[in-house]
Amino acid sequence: MAYDDLRAFLDALDRQGQLLRITEEVAPEPDLAAAANAAGRIGDGAPALYFDNVTGFTDARIAMNVHGSWRNHALALGLPVNTPIKEQVEEFAQRWDAFPVAPERRENAPWSENTLDGEDVDLFKVLPLFRLNDGDGGFYLDKAAIVSRDPDDPDNFGKQNVGIYRLQVKGRNRLGMQPVPMHDVALHLRKAEERGEDLPIAITLGNEPVISIVAGMPMAYDQSEYEMAGALRGAPAPIVTAPLTGFDVPWGSEVVLEGVIEGRKREIEGPFGEFTGHYSGGRRMAVVRIDKISYRTSPVFESLYIGMPWTETDYLIGPNTCVPLLKQLRAEFPEVQAVNAMYTHGLLVIISTKKRYGGFAKAVGMRAMTTPHGLGYVKMAIMVDEDVDPFDLPQVMWAMSAKVNPAGDIINLPNLSVLELDPGSQPAGITDKLIIDATTPVAPDDRGNFSTPAKDLPETPHWTAKLQAMLAAR
Repeated sequence: MAYDDLRAFLDALDRQGQLLRITEEVAPEPDLAAAANAAGRIGDGAPALYFDNVTGFTDARIAMNVHGSWRNHALALGLPVNTPIKEQVEEFAQRWDAFPVAPERRENAPWSENTLDGEDVDLFKVLPLFRLNDGDGGFYLDKAAIVSRDPDDPDNFGKQNVGIYRLQVKGRNRLGMQPVPMHDVALHLRKAEERGEDLPIAITLGNEPVISIVAGMPMAYDQSEYEMAGALRGAPAPIVTAPLTGFDVPWGSEVVLEGVIEGRKREIEGPFGEFTGHYSGGRRMAVVRIDKISYRTSPVFESLYIGMPWTETDYLIGPNTCVPLLKQLRAEFPEVQAVNAMYTHGLLVIISTKKRYGGFAKAVGMRAMTTPHGLGYVKMAIMVDEDVDPFDLPQVMWAMSAKVNPAGDIINLPNLSVLELDPGSQPAGITDKLIIDATTPVAPDDRGNFSTPAKDLPETPHWTAKLQAMLAAR
């Protein structure tokens, strides 16, 4: 089932018992973030949270942890609520092959019901803002999908980017924004500044669930997130033209902010509790000026808690990081079987592959580090054989313990790029990268004693299914 807006998805979560409505009065700080933080500690079945009785706000509606469990992630893709994570990733990969699916253009977006322009623009009138971690430098919009276009090729639909980037609220019409150099919006901003121009953007909040998934997905520069959303939804993504910028934005958003990133202007932004589980310090970052706000009547403000994993962020960007890496690697190395990039947005990846010849797995690991996502994120790659499930950590640990000889299987690559948010980088944005080859050596690599592997008995799959059925029937 495809959802056209956030409200339809919240209703679906409610019907499946995956939405918890908290009706008691809560404080905006620390209760909202603490509750979402706690949801990440409940486990894979945690519900979304909905608050509508928040101290200090007369009419706030706040949704958190919307993608924050594998149950919710399955429902976002229209899958049965109990679909295992490995099957969700496999389904994700199959739907990828339907790309591109052209979007459906609509009129009369619900967010066009109310507008604020010019001097009337005031984020505090529309959004119930609160801090997510007690050390944050201010209020953040951390689940907004930001739309920008390539200034040198503005009519190229594929180069129109939809991405999630953190935004610090600095005033009634001002935001601080972190354009990570590896991301498309940073390339757009650089081109605009080279032309001596501001970069127009549209910021959309409270989106249908698949838009949020693709906005955090490492796609190629000229691949459209809307066309990928259509593939993942199994139905065209509904879009509409934003009135000020003329950009294509989701039809079902709760709030749309339009304005510009001001060219060659930087101000201190941060600190912020990040997906790495550490605060990023204050840095000079881009500045956004908001010139128009459009919003639904009684909008639902969607936010997510971000901090020490696992949080909603990890569910949101786990499969959508695994699958692009898998597809990009398979395009050159069809021997690659599966990619697990669930850990801290792929700073660590586990890749299972067949080998053509000795040293092949190490080459695949190096290629993972030079994919569009890998340039900024893949810091460590663990390579395992094709019969090792990279999503089964006991199997991975067995491969690490039984197959790795540090004398030749640990490859350190010095002084490579990584995003500045990696707390281990020194200086920020530069790190050594590591490949651990936990595959079985093949000719001409004749190291070790791996001639007689122990395999599962042929009857094991039958008995696995039988025991599972017996347990389910108890």
